[in-house]
Amino acid sequence: MSPLLFGMLGCSLVLSVQAMYSSSDDVIELTPSNFNREVIQSDSLWLVEFYAPWCGHCQNLAPEWKKAATALKGIVKVGAVDADQHKSLGGQYGVRGFPTIKVFGANKNKPEEYQGGRSSQAIVDGAMNALRTLVKERLSGKSGGSSYSKQQSSGGSKKDVVELTDDNFDETVLNSDDVWLVEFFAPWCGHCKNLEPEWAAAATAVKEQTKGKVRLGAVDATVHQVVSSRYGIRGFPTIKVFRKGEEPEDYQGGRTRGDIIEKAMDLFSDNAPAPELLEILNEDVLKKTCEDSQLCIIAVLPHILDTGASGRNGYLDVMVKMAEKYKKKLWGWLWTEAGAQLELEASLGIGGFGYPAMAAINARKMKFALLRGSFSETGIHEFLRELSVGRGSTATLGGGVMPKINAVEAWDGKDGQLPVEEEFDLSDIDLDEDFDKDEL
Repeated sequence: MSPLLFGMLGCSLVLSVQAMYSSSDDVIELTPSNFNREVIQSDSLWLVEFYAPWCGHCQNLAPEWKKAATALKGIVKVGAVDADQHKSLGGQYGVRGFPTIKVFGANKNKPEEYQGGRSSQAIVDGAMNALRTLVKERLSGKSGGSSYSKQQSSGGSKKDVVELTDDNFDETVLNSDDVWLVEFFAPWCGHCKNLEPEWAAAATAVKEQTKGKVRLGAVDATVHQVVSSRYGIRGFPTIKVFRKGEEPEDYQGGRTRGDIIEKAMDLFSDNAPAPELLEILNEDVLKKTCEDSQLCIIAVLPHILDTGASGRNGYLDVMVKMAEKYKKKLWGWLWTEAGAQLELEASLGIGGFGYPAMAAINARKMKFALLRGSFSETGIHEFLRELSVGRGSTATLGGGVMPKINAVEAWDGKDGQLPVEEEFDLSDIDLDEDFDKDEL
């Protein structure tokens, strides 16, 4: 099809594509550096589009978004985030496909998904409806101006920042398998006070997005001087990155929550293990893997009688290597045996031949793409690389719904065996008995 593919399939690579909005537009360009200041701390109602420059639907939306921004100027703020470039912002707000539009109203920490049409008139109507709701809430006393101060407790709780001391630092940080971002601060330091709400908000978001594999901590360096002097802390705040078994490194990024989250997610991707390769044994395996991932890669391997254990393990080894290579994408990886999930094969148009086969499925869009090249590291890499940059062809999953999955037994890792034929006892039959010709 067109570059529409991964607007649908939700993948992203940073491409050298011109930004879709410029300073001459009334659409405000948002980044991790200004998002907190412009949106979160604002009293205004915001409509924010999360887009990718190569996304076909985003390109179609752009002129309508600009018209709506002009019509709403001075009434409702309209912004746009290049979520392909600024993945931390997209991740922070659960963006899994492009374009995604969020409405930031009274509670900026919990934006609502915009569900309306994509014409400029529909966008303006949706914005005005949201604005009327916001005004009614303020009149009823439910919301008073900016909710930023409230969000420091709800959106970024200090409880998610681990308090580190001389006594617990080694056990908590150095002996941990997790990655740590540690702030060394002084209570009287003005820059530290400015960083505190950003650090707290980032701690909460990072804890959720990495499932606790990247943690944020803080050391009062005026009290806990042993650990602070060990790492040569001379200015405040100083932030260091700790990985198990490695020398700490200085954090060089920005000081907004978006900057901190982006760095944390990069650290998480670098240190995350490759996703597990799962056999499709039941419907839950397929559903959970595909719904929890932007994309799930599914291989249909030849029957065990056609390959034996060594042949099958060879195919699985290729998939494991590809899962490792693309682990930063956080995709799901699945396999099944030919003939075990016939409805799945039919929905993908594989059907009875050409094994091994591979498909990439976006469960959110109910779209898929098929591997056309060889089932090898080179062939699969080329297939996934093409998808990642928005090239290739896609089709709608058969029926527009996930297919029915049969419950099957897990492969035991052994060679297959032909079914044993039933033996018949012929000892009681006289094979020489003459037959009456009249009966024949």
